[in-house]
Amino acid sequence: MAEQGFGCPKLKYNAKHFEKLLQFDFLEILTSRCLEQLDQKKSYVLGNIHHIEQAATDLKAHTLASKDKLTAKFTELRLLLDEEEKLAKKFIEDKAKLALWAYDGQIESCHDQISAIDKFKAHIRSIHQQPDNIQLIQDFISVEKEMKSQSIPAEQLHPIPVKFEHVEKYYGAFIENFKSSFKEPPAIRLQDAVDGPSTRSIKDPGKLIKTTHFGNRLLFLKYGRTPTLDPYTMHPKLRLSEDLLTVQCAWLGKFNSSHPPRFDKLLQILSRDSYYSGSHYWEVDVLQAGLGWWIGITYPSIQRKGDTELSRLGWNSGSWCIKRYDYEYWAFHKGERKAIHVANPPEKVGVFLDYESGVLSFFDVTNGMKHLHTFRCRFTEPLYPALRLWDGSVTLCRLT
Repeated sequence: MAEQGFGCPKLKYNAKHFEKLLQFDFLEILTSRCLEQLDQKKSYVLGNIHHIEQAATDLKAHTLASKDKLTAKFTELRLLLDEEEKLAKKFIEDKAKLALWAYDGQIESCHDQISAIDKFKAHIRSIHQQPDNIQLIQDFISVEKEMKSQSIPAEQLHPIPVKFEHVEKYYGAFIENFKSSFKEPPAIRLQDAVDGPSTRSIKDPGKLIKTTHFGNRLLFLKYGRTPTLDPYTMHPKLRLSEDLLTVQCAWLGKFNSSHPPRFDKLLQILSRDSYYSGSHYWEVDVLQAGLGWWIGITYPSIQRKGDTELSRLGWNSGSWCIKRYDYEYWAFHKGERKAIHVANPPEKVGVFLDYESGVLSFFDVTNGMKHLHTFRCRFTEPLYPALRLWDGSVTLCRLT
């Protein structure tokens, strides 16, 4: 019976159907695995996108930081050139002073000789007019020897010209060498620097423009200033030290806020000193400034009343500043702000102004003169150092 049962057509159909079901299960397993692999592959590609986007973000930030550092380096170069110009001019002036001093001495000696000649001429003339012949002979004998010595023609002096062609030639060669280093476009010169044998970062183009911090504070101190604060401009809730260098916040107002030069809404104060030309550097101690501070410069035309953009430091065309609030740092001009990346909060901020070049730079003095930000513009009015407080106190450092 059993053997006959297996020969039943219905049972044969069921066996084939079961075999197909087993194949379908296997296919389902394969497709599931494929889907998992595709999901994993997609996650890898998404990860690649994230890495590339992060690299792009880092590159943009690094580009801005590198440009700021280059600004600091070129500022340092300008300072070095300015200092070299002063030293070269002083060299010429010192040499000229020595020559002029020698000329003055020679002229004085010539005047002494003329006086001696005139005196001897008067003596000879008196002898010549002597009526007594015997006395005439005696007087002549007494001066005969001196007359012979005076008969020798005077030496003619011809000063050797003092010239400074060697100085001009030296700096001319320096300029030509300097120019020759810029004959090739920057792209070629900088690529040559990357391909040089001493470069270890050939595969890292970021090293091409990476620079160290601005480290030479002594260059700035040559232009050191100690601006004092103007009590007639400060907000009524500000207090000023006797030396006019430290300003701090107070709970109650003290002055009449209607005084025209005084800020009546914003905790701001201007310096009594202004700069209309030249290079100047001053430092601001912000260690006790609390959560926030503003450091900058302004034209005297800034509005003193109200709290509109026309009176806010950095919010108009006539003022520039950097600002700290909590852990954020910004550069402000015309109301436009630019983030400043700060690793360690500065305790002292250096401010460098070159009026003719239109450069206003800020540096972190306590962290090795790290460059914070540089504004570039054309100044047209006197510039006054300016401060704004949030709380605490701010001090202008004594550099002179």
